[in-house]
This record gives sequence, structure tokens and C-alpha cells, in this order.
Amino acid sequence: MRNHHAKQLMAVVLLTLVAGACTGQAATPGTLDDAALLAYAKQPWDKATLMHTTVPLGRYHGVPVVAEFPCGDVCPQYTQRIIHFDLPEGADCAAAGGVEREVLVPMAIAMRTKRFCFPRVLVDAGLHAVR
Repeated sequence: MRNHHAKQLMAVVLLTLVAGACTGQAATPGTLDDAALLAYAKQPWDKATLMHTTVPLGRYHGVPVVAEFPCGDVCPQYTQRIIHFDLPEGADCAAAGGVEREVLVPMAIAMRTKRFCFPRVLVDAGLHAVR
């Protein structure tokens, strides 16, 4: 059942990318537009299957995007999904077209604040970090 949810999520991303390519919205496979990114972020996800993983989603405006699923000590209940740009340490988020935000991330038995660079479309929709 858990693998079914992970496969379902990836199928949604792939179908959205293919649909975008057919309509001219996505130039090549692996390229994300606003609709594809929002479609992925709106999909349900299985906390037990995805906890402690990072899933590469593709490139949004040329910048790699990943979905990260951290969890602390009470897993999978406290697994969180954070969809963000995958930038090297010290990279300029604004130059990549992103928005920097601090997010509380589970770590062991506590939470810590961590700064991420998010695609603006996800921040505006409130879908960049979901528990």
C-alpha cells in the first residue's frame, strides 16, 4: 500500500509533465511549470512511505526542485513535506527566482528552524511546507 502512494505521486508528476509537453507548456521532460508544481504540491502523500527521503521533482525555471520529507522521533506521524529549490550552500535564492523562508523542521525529539529557498508559486499558495 505504501509503495502505491509513492507511485501514485510520481505518476501525477509525470502525467502533468507529459500533458504540459503536449500543450507546449513544458519544453522537455523534467521541466516543471507552475501548474505541474502546484499539482504535485496539492496531492496527498504517504508519510510512512516517504519519511526520511528526498525526491527530485525536476527543474523549475532551470533550477532543480526537490520534495524533502524529514521526520523526528515520532515517525511517521510528524513527517513533513518541504518542496524547495535544491541550491548549493550560499547560493542566492532571489537570483534563482525563489523566496527564502524559515521552516520548523523535526529533528530527533525537537524542532529546529531551517531556511529554505522556495518557488514563489508554492509560497503564495501556502503549499511549500506541509505537515
